[in-house]
Amino acid sequence: MTSPTPPVSDTTLSVQARLIALVVAVTFFMENLDATVIATALPTMAAAFGVTPVDMNIGITAYILAVAIFIPLSSWIADRFGARRVFAGAIVVFTFASLLCGLSQSLEMFVFARVLQGIGGALMVPVGRLAVLRNTDKKDLVKMIAIITWPGLVAPILGPLAGGLIVTHASWPWIFYVNLPLGALALAAALWLVPEGREASVRKFDAKGFVLLAGACVALLGGLEWLGSQSGERLLPGIGLVSAGILLAVWAVHHCRHYANPLLPLETLSINTFRVSIYGGSLFRLAISALPFLLPLLFQVAFGLSPVDAGLLVLAVFAGNLAMKPFTTAIMQRYGFRKVLLVNGMIGVVSIAACALFTAQTPFALIAALLFVGGLSRSMQFTCYNSIGFADVPKARMSEASALFSMSFQLAMGMGVTVAALLLRASMTVQGHEVHAQAGDFRVAFIGVALLGILALVDVYRLPTGAGESVLTRA
Repeated sequence: MTSPTPPVSDTTLSVQARLIALVVAVTFFMENLDATVIATALPTMAAAFGVTPVDMNIGITAYILAVAIFIPLSSWIADRFGARRVFAGAIVVFTFASLLCGLSQSLEMFVFARVLQGIGGALMVPVGRLAVLRNTDKKDLVKMIAIITWPGLVAPILGPLAGGLIVTHASWPWIFYVNLPLGALALAAALWLVPEGREASVRKFDAKGFVLLAGACVALLGGLEWLGSQSGERLLPGIGLVSAGILLAVWAVHHCRHYANPLLPLETLSINTFRVSIYGGSLFRLAISALPFLLPLLFQVAFGLSPVDAGLLVLAVFAGNLAMKPFTTAIMQRYGFRKVLLVNGMIGVVSIAACALFTAQTPFALIAALLFVGGLSRSMQFTCYNSIGFADVPKARMSEASALFSMSFQLAMGMGVTVAALLLRASMTVQGHEVHAQAGDFRVAFIGVALLGILALVDVYRLPTGAGESVLTRA
């Protein structure tokens, strides 16, 4: 049971939940923006640190790994210390780490700051989402999830373009300094709006579970990252890491299922709608998250466009996200989760596969139109998966569900880039393109990612027709 809070009217509670959702949306935007914004700034930052641009990849990897490692802790820490305290503390850590990133004078200092930033991010969004879920009625769940989700869709699209513009017209530290005012506003709002949410009885910390889960995340992401960045004769360490990650993941699942008080309880996976959001949803998120990585590379490396032109084309995806946002709730209420996920999912898969047909002679207007349609589908599918995931989860189990959802979400988003890189590297090796990827290599990557999207829909097909309908009643 959570600590008692003063009684409030339904109207007040609804307004409070909406405001909390907006605060979490801001932090979600900050987290996802920082995961991608440095991509176009890496050469400039490398010159400032006196290293090669390839060496700077550790800044991206360190951030993703830190997030993956500490997300399993979010549920237990929120229960132990209270959602408001942990959420506010995570915002402070993330914002302070952003300041340290901008002040870094060496690669070592920068990597330390990125790890600290990842720790803050790992606790910030899951705990914030938990605060929203605990203060939202079922009838408002879809709207609240939509508010939280949309900024996370926008950030990966805007990130590379924003990074390029900041480096061009200011200096690279401002990539991180923009978080300072956002963090200050989010902190003030969190302290004002978020209830304490502290549990009266907290389970004992599961150290073994944490080590197993963290080890599995590090080995899987690190191994895939290695495989995607190395030539054929140096693949053995990556294969070893991935294999170790799979073994640790199996061990971790066994431990969580049989230990009395696991760090990450898995009982919520018995809920059909939540399981689909975790399994099929993760596959689809992986496929979709590969696009902000593949498209700018295709336009610049294979087509020879400038970074600004490539960024402007990718903005068509953002325009689709923006255009769909006002209609997501109404569409889900009209057709139901299952039908929307299947039909819209196929549209999303086709839009990914269509990218394999792009050539340097394809008119920009046609490329932009197809990316816009893909953006529409992307926004709809993300919101639908995120909403159905919590549709049937009791409030007493929101804490464990939020932690498990956040871990799968971050792993899927991180693995999307590494899997895309792995597909590119495999095609380059087979076709003998050892230095620069060609248009044919990108076709292989887009088709491979689209196939993953199709696999995700198999899980949706098994859903009953009325799945998740309890949260689709009109307010």
